[in-house]
Amino acid sequence: MTNFWDSILSFAQVTVDRVGQQLLKDFGSAQADEKDDGSLVTKSDNWADAEIRSAIASAFPTHGILSEEGEHVFPDTEWCWIVDPLDATTNFARGIPIWGISLGLLYHGTPVFGCVHLPPINQSFHGFFAEDLAGDVFENMPQGAFLNGQPIRGSADKLSGNHFFNLCSRSVGIGPHLPSKVRMLGMASYNFLTAASGAVLGGVEATPKIWDIAGSWVIVKAAGAVWLPLELGAIFPLEVGKDYGRVSYPTLVVGRQELVSVFLPFVEAWKKKKLG
Repeated sequence: MTNFWDSILSFAQVTVDRVGQQLLKDFGSAQADEKDDGSLVTKSDNWADAEIRSAIASAFPTHGILSEEGEHVFPDTEWCWIVDPLDATTNFARGIPIWGISLGLLYHGTPVFGCVHLPPINQSFHGFFAEDLAGDVFENMPQGAFLNGQPIRGSADKLSGNHFFNLCSRSVGIGPHLPSKVRMLGMASYNFLTAASGAVLGGVEATPKIWDIAGSWVIVKAAGAVWLPLELGAIFPLEVGKDYGRVSYPTLVVGRQELVSVFLPFVEAWKKKKLG
């Protein structure tokens, strides 16, 4: 077990790099089709999904897999990988260089390792987080969140009008009232990770799915940033046998605890107006 986490990190990095190199060749030229839920899918999504699932099955045959383009029911396995083979397919298909590959490794339904790779901009995030989990395997677990191998933390900057807050397309109504500039990146996991790395003060996503958040949740937590579910209470652990295909997890992420009281009232006011 001593080298378990080294093998996990090495596997994730090698896999996302290999898949990412092929996706770069298809970038901007892939034809997109609309799925039943209105989101887009390309042949590149399906190819990447098959490659990643095959790699996991070969390297970790006892591990389960839940993927956006594959099985959505959470399996009854000790370890499970949650895969977004191509996060931000719309950006990918339209030639916008903010898209990536996201992997999250869960232990009994709770993420403990995450890896998110953005090939077009050469950024790779990873993190380890196992709060309150016991066992020999966790005694040797590394700690922290990293961008291209360097430790990251949420921003300690004083709030100003020249700082950024990320929105998704379904939360733009918050924007005019915020005490900071807004950005819309079009990639849910990267929305959260820029808050974890200190590039922005925070971000909100209205409808992220479990494959959007499993990998980034770990990195956000490991970076000391704050992940605040806006509905449904605690997200993890996931339930064995539950279909997560259409479950959304509205989320606010901020770089540090003091920013919750700054941004949450704007989000709550927007939600109240939207629902009322």
